[in-house]
Amino acid sequence: MTYCVGLRLNQGLVFMSDTRTNAGVDNFSSTRKLFTWEVEGDRLITLMTAGNLATTQSLISLLDERSKTAADRDPSILREPTMFQVARLVGATLKEVISYSNSVGGEEKFRATVIVGGQIKGGEPTLFMVYPEGNFVEVTEETPFFQIGETKYGKPILVRGFDPKMSFADAVKLLMVSFDSTVKSNLSVGLPFDILCYETGDFKPTHRKRVETDDELYHRISEGWSLALKEAFSSLPDYTL
Repeated sequence: MTYCVGLRLNQGLVFMSDTRTNAGVDNFSSTRKLFTWEVEGDRLITLMTAGNLATTQSLISLLDERSKTAADRDPSILREPTMFQVARLVGATLKEVISYSNSVGGEEKFRATVIVGGQIKGGEPTLFMVYPEGNFVEVTEETPFFQIGETKYGKPILVRGFDPKMSFADAVKLLMVSFDSTVKSNLSVGLPFDILCYETGDFKPTHRKRVETDDELYHRISEGWSLALKEAFSSLPDYTL
């Protein structure tokens, strides 16, 4: 399992993913789940993955390989004219990988879900959630963020705390609380975390960081949130029996 979140703010986009993979409670490891492609002055595209590791690694390898081929050969996320077309291409490639794996393995078990976002010159920054079937949905004002993987523990934090007007710094702090709540509830999600912030019109990462297991700020936020919850609970009106 994994946990990834993409937020669309007025300022731009924020992405955050964990890195934990597991094949049972006694076999944990880490692998990157956040990937970025850039063309200076033209586009920045970020993709996060959740699901079967073989499927997601094949998806990334295919997208990367095809981005390096001649323009008259394979379609490429670096040559698509809009983010909508990028989402279509990612969906088609994901469906291709899953169909091939299922035909070899004989079972419907090679599923994965993807968040893809970014900006291409001439368009606005946006996010899409891509499903295993290859179809996808785009963020809206009513649904300004996407989660994939182990979503249920961190979602209440985002629903209550998200504001499209918030700064990148506050958005990352909110995500750290959301991820901390998930880590404390599910062993299949864990540090390190990867963070990327993208400001509208930059066409390059505005901020990129890996939060390691010994990150002091993350642990201060985690401890502060736990204390704040206890204080908030104590301040609530008493229930009368």
